[in-house]
Amino acid sequence: MSTLKLLVVAVGKARGGPEARLVQDYAGRLRWPLEVREVEERRPLPSADRTAREGRLLLDAVPAGAHVVALDGGGRTLSSEAFAAHLGRVRDGGARSVAFLIGGADGHDAAVLERADLTLSLGAMTWPHMLVRPMLAEQLYRAQSILDGHPYHRG
Repeated sequence: MSTLKLLVVAVGKARGGPEARLVQDYAGRLRWPLEVREVEERRPLPSADRTAREGRLLLDAVPAGAHVVALDGGGRTLSSEAFAAHLGRVRDGGARSVAFLIGGADGHDAAVLERADLTLSLGAMTWPHMLVRPMLAEQLYRAQSILDGHPYHRG
């Protein structure tokens, strides 16, 4: 059983606050190392150009050979158990890292969705981008707990 390196690449700067503290809290509980990288396009660009540029910044941050999960409202919804099983298969299949990509306000560029090994939705509701990070971090901790048979998850 190898250790996965987890990377969250997100458009926009968290600038501290309770959301960032929650991510740090869950990252501290994880046995798998979790890194958050933030990318930002500051130039005033038309929406389509901004989305394309953000997509390039996200993809440029993905380590070679990483399993890529794009968080997108149009993606698959998975139960916590199914998400844990997916990560278990990725880990057991020999992947060394998983990169979770969180797009900007206008979503992901088509190139990001094409590169993704999994396009994942956190549900039908719309969530602020800064809340997606701690929600994902909690689900990563929950997935690890499920795979470990730990009682944190009582589904």
